[in-house]
Amino acid sequence: PSQAVATMLCVFRARLEALSDNSGKLQLSLQEIIEWLTAKDEELSDQLPIGGDVGAVQHQREIHQVFMEDVKSRGPFIYSVLESAQAFLSQHPFEQAEEIVADGKEASPRRRALSVSRSVWKQASVAGDLWDKLTARCVDRQRHMERTLERLLQAQAAMAQLAAALEQAEGVRDSWEPVGDLFIDALQDHIDATKLFKEELTHVKEGMKHINDLAHQLAISDVHLSMENARSLEQLNSRWKLLQNCIEDRLKQLQDAHRDFGPGSQHFLSSSVQIPWERAISPNKPWQDKDQPKFQADLNNIKFSAYRTAMKLRRVQKALRLDMLTLANVVEVFREQDLQQAERMMDVVEVIHALTGLYERLEEELGVLVNVPLCVDMCLNWLLNVYDSGRNGKVRVLSFKTGLVCLCNADIQEKYRYLFSQVSGPGALTDQRHLSLLLHEAIQIPRQLGEVAAFGGSNVEASVRSCFRMAPGRPVIEVSHFLEWMSLEPQSVVWLPVLHRVAAAESTEHQAKCSVCKQCPIKGFRYRSLKQFNVDICQTCFLTGRTTKGKKLHYPIMEYYTPTTSGEKMRDFAKTLKNKFRSKQYFSKHPQRGYLPVQSVLEAEHVETPGSSPKLPHADTHSRIEHFASCVVNQCGYRSGRVLQGEYRRLKWKHQEAAASPQLTEGTPGSPASHLDEELLAEARVLRQHKTRLETRMQILEDHNRQLESQLQRLRELLLQPKDDSEANGSTPSSLSSPVSGGGYPRLRHSRETPDTETAGERACSGCCSKGTAV
Repeated sequence: PSQAVATMLCVFRARLEALSDNSGKLQLSLQEIIEWLTAKDEELSDQLPIGGDVGAVQHQREIHQVFMEDVKSRGPFIYSVLESAQAFLSQHPFEQAEEIVADGKEASPRRRALSVSRSVWKQASVAGDLWDKLTARCVDRQRHMERTLERLLQAQAAMAQLAAALEQAEGVRDSWEPVGDLFIDALQDHIDATKLFKEELTHVKEGMKHINDLAHQLAISDVHLSMENARSLEQLNSRWKLLQNCIEDRLKQLQDAHRDFGPGSQHFLSSSVQIPWERAISPNKPWQDKDQPKFQADLNNIKFSAYRTAMKLRRVQKALRLDMLTLANVVEVFREQDLQQAERMMDVVEVIHALTGLYERLEEELGVLVNVPLCVDMCLNWLLNVYDSGRNGKVRVLSFKTGLVCLCNADIQEKYRYLFSQVSGPGALTDQRHLSLLLHEAIQIPRQLGEVAAFGGSNVEASVRSCFRMAPGRPVIEVSHFLEWMSLEPQSVVWLPVLHRVAAAESTEHQAKCSVCKQCPIKGFRYRSLKQFNVDICQTCFLTGRTTKGKKLHYPIMEYYTPTTSGEKMRDFAKTLKNKFRSKQYFSKHPQRGYLPVQSVLEAEHVETPGSSPKLPHADTHSRIEHFASCVVNQCGYRSGRVLQGEYRRLKWKHQEAAASPQLTEGTPGSPASHLDEELLAEARVLRQHKTRLETRMQILEDHNRQLESQLQRLRELLLQPKDDSEANGSTPSSLSSPVSGGGYPRLRHSRETPDTETAGERACSGCCSKGTAV
C-alpha cells in the first residue's frame, strides 16, 4: 500500500507541473489582452467630442474607421484565448475553492490547482467584459458620427437655401417706395401686396424653424456648431428678424395711412376748421377734441324751456344743414349703409361713412354747394355729444337714426311713424320696453342742452305709462295709439312739435305792431291778447318776458305762427269780447294746458316748482338766479330723496317681516289656510315689485339731481356776463323755467291762447286751447 501511494503522488506531481505550464501561458495571454483593451478604451475616449462642421466630422469618422479596423483585426486572437480559458476551466473546475481556502490548511497540490483555475477564471471574465464594452462603444460612436454628419449636411444645405431666399426678399424690401410718396388710392393695393409678400415668406419662416431645431438637437447630443456655422446661423436669424420687423412696420404704416387718409378716414374733415382752430383725434379714443363756437348763448334769456330748447335745436339743425335733408333721403342712406338692427353699435368710421353719403346725396340732388367735411364733422360731433357723452366711440343705430330723423326736414307725423317703426315688431306692434328705448333716445337731445329737467327728466317710465293709457289693458300698442298720444304733445317730447312751429314761423310776417317794442310788421310768432283789444306782442318780447312799463300780462294770449285769416280775426274778437266779462277767478277755475303733462319721477309726492323767479327786494338778476337754482336743488334733491328713502326702508322692513314669518299649516286648496297663504305670496310679490321700482326711481332721482347740478353750473356761468346785458331791454327775465311751466305749450297748428290765471309770463304760456285750423 505505501508503494502504491507513493506512485500516485508522483503521478499527481507530474500532472500539476503540466497544469502550471499550461496555465502560465494562458494567464500571460489574458493579461496581455486586458492591457490592450484598456489602452484601446482610453484611446477611444480621447476621440471625443465630435466636431461641429462637416469637414471635422468626416475626418473624425476616417480616424474612427482605422481604429475599428485595428480592433477587428485583434478579434480572432482574443476569441481564441477566451475559448482556451473556457476549455481549461471546464477541465479544472474550482467550485470548492472558497471552502478549501476557508479550511486554513496547508497548501496542497489540489489547493494549488484550484487556485490556478480561479485566477484564470478572473482574468477571462475581465477580458471578456472589456472586449464587449469596447466593441459596443465603437458601434455607438460610429452611429453617432453618422447622425451628426447627416444633420450637419442638412443644416449646411438649409442655410444656403435660406441665405438665397433672404437675399431675394431683402431685394424686394429695398425696392419699396416710402409710404409718403404713394398715392392715396393705391394704399389698399400696397397693403394687399405687403400681406401677400408676408404670406409668401412662410417657407422661409418654416426653414428658419427647421434649422434652429437642428442646432438644438445637435447641442442636446453634445455636438456644438463650429464658430463659422454658429456665426452663419446667427446672421440668418438676425436678417430674418429684421425682415419681419420691416414687413410689420411697412404694413402698419400703410394701414395707418389708409386709416388716416383713405376713403374711410377722417382726414378730409381737417378742412372743417380754419386757422387758428385745429381739428385733432385722440390717440386712444376716437372722438374729437375741437372747440366749437358757443352760438346759443343769446337764447338763454328765453323764459320758456320748450321754446328755448326748440330754438337752440333750430340753430343746430340749420348749422348742420339737416333742415335741407328729406326723410326719404335719410331713410335711403340708412338702407344703403345696412342700418337695420336698432340695437347694433356703430363706430365712428361707420357714422362718418353714413354722414358722408347723406351730405353727398344732398349736394347732388339739390345742387347746393355743401361743405361736406364741415357738415360731417359738426354732425358727428353733435351726435357724439348727445349719444356718446362717455366718449367710447360707439353709438347705437337707434340713437343715430333718432337724432337725424328728429332734425331732418319732414312732416312731423311721418317722423312719428318712422320712429315707431324702428321699435315695433311683427304686426307693427311695440311693447313698453321698446317704446321706452325710443323715448330714452329722444330725451337725450334736450338733455345734451341741459334742458331735460323741464321735460320730466331722464326717466321715461311715466311717459311710457301715459302712452299705454291709449290702449288700456293691452301689453302692446299700435302706431295709431302712438300717433294719438303724440298729437297731444306729451311733456317729454313737446320740444319736437315746438321745433316744427319755430321753423314754420321763421318766414312769417304779421301786419301788426308790437305793443312793447313797437316792431312792425311782427316777424315770427305773434301773440294777441284775448282780454284787451288791439294788443299784440312779438316773439322776442313775449318769450323773454318784456312788458311795457308798469303793465303786466293778466289775460289769455293767442299765439300765431302763420298769417291770420279774417275768420280767425272774427273768432278772436268774439273771444276777447266774452273775456271782458270774465274775472280772474273764472280762469283760475278752468285751467288748461296746451301739452300733455306726464307724472313726475316721484309718484309719492308732487314736486312744487316756482313758475318764475321770485321777486327779491333788491331785484338783482344774479341773486335771483342763485336763489332759484338753490330752491330747485333743495326741493327736488333733498326733500323728495328723503321721502323715497323712507318709503324704501318701510317696504324693505315689511318685506323682511313677511319673509321671516312662519309657514302656515298646509291644507286643502280650498281651505282658509291655503287661501291666506296665497294672499301672502301675492302680497310678497307686489312688495318685491314695488321695492324694485323704488330702487330704480332712486337711481333716476340721483341722475336727475346730477342734471340739476349741471344746470346750476350753467346758471353760474351766466353770472360772469355783464349786468348791463340783463338790463338792456328794461327788464330782468329769468333764464330758467320750471318743469311745469317749461312744458306748458298749447296744442295748436296756427294759434293758441293762454288763460287769465296768472301773469302770462309767469304761467309760461299754459292755458286753454283754441283749435284753429288743422293741417
